[in-house]
Amino acid sequence: MHPVVSSYLIPALFVWLWSTGFIGAKYGLPYAEPFTLLLIRMLITLGLLAVLVRLLNARWPGWRAAGHLAVTGVLVHGCYLGGVFYAIYTGMASGIVSLIVGLQPLVTAAVAVMVLRERVTFRQWIGLALGLFGVALVLFEKYGTDYTGVDLSLWAIVWAVFALVGISVGTVYQKRFGTGADLVTGTFIQYAAAATFFAIGAFALETREVEWSLQLKLSMAWLVLGVSIGAILLLMWLIRRGAASQVASLFYLVPPVTAFEAYLLFGEQLGGLAMAGGLVAIVGVALVVTQNRPAPKTPVAGGKP
Repeated sequence: MHPVVSSYLIPALFVWLWSTGFIGAKYGLPYAEPFTLLLIRMLITLGLLAVLVRLLNARWPGWRAAGHLAVTGVLVHGCYLGGVFYAIYTGMASGIVSLIVGLQPLVTAAVAVMVLRERVTFRQWIGLALGLFGVALVLFEKYGTDYTGVDLSLWAIVWAVFALVGISVGTVYQKRFGTGADLVTGTFIQYAAAATFFAIGAFALETREVEWSLQLKLSMAWLVLGVSIGAILLLMWLIRRGAASQVASLFYLVPPVTAFEAYLLFGEQLGGLAMAGGLVAIVGVALVVTQNRPAPKTPVAGGKP
């Protein structure tokens, strides 16, 4: 793949697709409970992936690798999506959830240092901190200091932290144990594990009633095709190709992009502070994902350059 495509276009496409998941959730959640909605989404996605596996004649991993992929599926898809959707469903504003989950790049970097022995430079730590600061600016303009009606109950916070831990540990786990599997069959196994997780939650906690409105159908179509297939395959590819801390830093770009999409689609406010926060987040991510080029070696007379 051309270096420009792998270095810039694919990460940009991933950020855009991932950000639309929050828009899709906003459209779909009024018509189904979180785990029920996610279970239906996973089952439809599994059906489409099964066709794709058949057409591509994709290679299935061994039992040991499949077990690791199942763990990743529960963490990255089950815990993260379930936690985010339930935090919003219990009353916490999506922006507050984003701020809590926005700690993910920092948490992932710390776990990667401890588990994968990744080297995170001082410049990259500065970039991670700047990214978080940029996200905070975007959300501060949207909510300011007015949290009237925002549910900050312990239960809602537990769900948001549950999502944060799931996506952070899952990213590192995937980098450590799941990078050798075929992308399509590996994603299928992850979704099968996540679907099992959502099924347990739906039958244990919910009524499983669904109102099949046109809005829900359109939302489900995009969540399946754009996010569950498109964005997740790109995420697995990025994790395979890059350091866990570098890939995680891309999540800092999601809140600014989502805010811009909400401005275009719903007319939500997007002022100078939010735009400044987006720029700060971009600078932070750039510091994390770009590397300092080593100085060229001076040729030694009579020797090899």
